[in-house]
Amino acid sequence: MDRLPGCSGPWFALARSTRHAVVSSGMSRFEYVSFTSDYGLSDGFVAECHGVIAQLAPAVRVIDVTHQVAPGEVARGASVLAQVVRSLPPAVHLAVVDPGVGTARRAIAIEAATGICVGPDNGLLIEAADALGGITRVVELTRADWFAPRVSATFHGRDIFAPIAARLALGADLEEAGPPVDPAGLLRLPEPIVIIGDGWVNAEVRSIDRFGNVQLAAPGEALAGLGQRLLVETMPATRTATFGEAPRGSLVVFTDSAGFVAVGIHGGRAVVALSVQPGDLIRIATA
Repeated sequence: MDRLPGCSGPWFALARSTRHAVVSSGMSRFEYVSFTSDYGLSDGFVAECHGVIAQLAPAVRVIDVTHQVAPGEVARGASVLAQVVRSLPPAVHLAVVDPGVGTARRAIAIEAATGICVGPDNGLLIEAADALGGITRVVELTRADWFAPRVSATFHGRDIFAPIAARLALGADLEEAGPPVDPAGLLRLPEPIVIIGDGWVNAEVRSIDRFGNVQLAAPGEALAGLGQRLLVETMPATRTATFGEAPRGSLVVFTDSAGFVAVGIHGGRAVVALSVQPGDLIRIATA
């Protein structure tokens, strides 16, 4: 029997059938799989998923978005992925922040205009699919012969999502992965609170980056109705384009690289000064 380069153990038969099916189909393929998760880097979870993709689709390159999403923080994973996909080449976007792994939650793939998102049906993929041009098709991933030979109840990233992402990247037809799903029936995260008034904005904290900048759910355009001197809650702040326009240690309000209103401190951490976390409400008003 001929051997496939790099394939061994339980993945050999699946790799052989995957590549044979794709070659026979003659369908187009994606050159990239992006990978977002809450797996962290201290264990081998990310490497195992990489290994599965490498065995099934060795020519496909994996772009790691982040694996430092806090465990189970679906909203944070969703916002990071949605921000990043606009900068990525056409790809299959594998995302696993899955506190419901092994339960009745569905495994899905969402086709959008410029990519495919693969992961759990828990709201993680919706915003990214919208950023990719909008949902065109959705399927539930039920094709057991596309899974690992043995599926762990607690590691669907390795045993279901990674092998399906690899197969879709090679050009397999989405419809073969499972039955269609009505997009209206997908689980969606609650819409963040954004209220814009005359000279003020109330907005939910969307995310906090590693520099301590606080990103709000309000679009950058919301700042157009505010003055240069502001109050963030009760703290004085300056509306700027970047940190260096204000004195060191000053609170600044700006439009971040993703187009959202953000609060930062020149040389400091706004999250500490404001003592907030994702989901909290912040009021910004003209001073």
